[in-house]
Amino acid sequence: MTVLTLLLSLCAMAQQHKAKVVLTTDSMATVNAYLDSLLKFRQQQMAMSTAGNVDSENATKPDGRYYRLFAPLTFYRSPANRRLDLTPESYGNEDNDKVAEAVDNVLMAVYLNRPDLVVGTETILDKSGSVRDDLDRPVKNDVDMSKAVEPVPDTPDIIPQGLVIQKPNFWTFKGDGNLQLMQNFVSDNWYKGGESNYSMVGQVTLAANYNNKSGVQLENILELKLGFQTSPSDTVHKFKTNNDLIRYTGRLGLQATKKWYYTLQLLAYTQFTRGYKSNDEKVYSDFMSPFNLNVGLGMTYNLSAFDGKLTGKVNLSPFSYNWKYIDRSDLCAHYGIGDHHSMDDFGSQITSEIAWKLSNIMQWKSRFYFYTTYSRTEMEWENTFQLALSKYISTNIFVYPRFDDSVGRDKDLGYWQFREYCSLGLSYAF
Repeated sequence: MTVLTLLLSLCAMAQQHKAKVVLTTDSMATVNAYLDSLLKFRQQQMAMSTAGNVDSENATKPDGRYYRLFAPLTFYRSPANRRLDLTPESYGNEDNDKVAEAVDNVLMAVYLNRPDLVVGTETILDKSGSVRDDLDRPVKNDVDMSKAVEPVPDTPDIIPQGLVIQKPNFWTFKGDGNLQLMQNFVSDNWYKGGESNYSMVGQVTLAANYNNKSGVQLENILELKLGFQTSPSDTVHKFKTNNDLIRYTGRLGLQATKKWYYTLQLLAYTQFTRGYKSNDEKVYSDFMSPFNLNVGLGMTYNLSAFDGKLTGKVNLSPFSYNWKYIDRSDLCAHYGIGDHHSMDDFGSQITSEIAWKLSNIMQWKSRFYFYTTYSRTEMEWENTFQLALSKYISTNIFVYPRFDDSVGRDKDLGYWQFREYCSLGLSYAF
């Protein structure tokens, strides 16, 4: 009621002193006290409006009629109607009407003394309308704040599409094979003589090589050859071998320069089956008879010339160990071993594998092997000339000279040995 009393006093002062009022020090104190009271009253009203009605005996319910004192100053009709009404009893005598009367008196005093502060009229508010006219009960908003503030996962600005990272594969695998057939027919009355014969040679070469592009190379080459022939003049053997080989070559290299590698090389070779001569029952060779194992330490040169048409490797092993084993006791003397089944020695060796593409249809492959202990020497030079008639048909010419002074000397050829054949057949590379 203190606030209402103060408001009524100000209204009375405004009616008595219509002239300009000069505020004294005491008047300023009163005004400041009034402003503080209004501020506290506004805070109280806001708190009660936020909290709502409290069901207790001492609780105070907020009264919305005070809002006109704190809203933007608007000209309402009720203050003027109340002042000009000849029968003020028509407004009633309830407490709520006294509050409304006090608010109307304050607003009327402001209208008369400071009309410049009025920013709107009740007519304008009526035209604007209320916020919602269709609501007959309080509206309660059910908002789940946990979902409203749920974090949104960060997504990259650029999403890679179909990006696959694969571990590099340093292994390469390749191979080739061929099956060659040979046939020679001579009639019994041929003026120069001779005899008919048939032969077949099959060959497979497999390679698995590793190169990590950082100076380490590992090569594995397996060669398999087997051929048979038949001739009417041989009354002892229906078939006998004309080519028989199982050979493995392995190299481990560490790069020294662009084309030179420090190399550890291993050679191991033997054959599939027994070897005979025409019309002779004696066995001259067999599986693991002989078996040769050679390990050499040296350097390898990677050869490439004529725009890549001539490629190959040349290995120089000044430190080489050779071990020869004969499984059949009756063949030990034939290979110069005596009564023992094996022999070993140290020496030096040179090996090379070269492939030269002479034309689009002709290729020369060469393998050279040289080993010496400075008391004995063994040399092999294999040459294959391949003429490709089509993708799968080729003809081969094979020339194979060999030197070995550890075996008996021939009266005509000495320590030299030769093999040669020409064939036509199927070939396939992968």
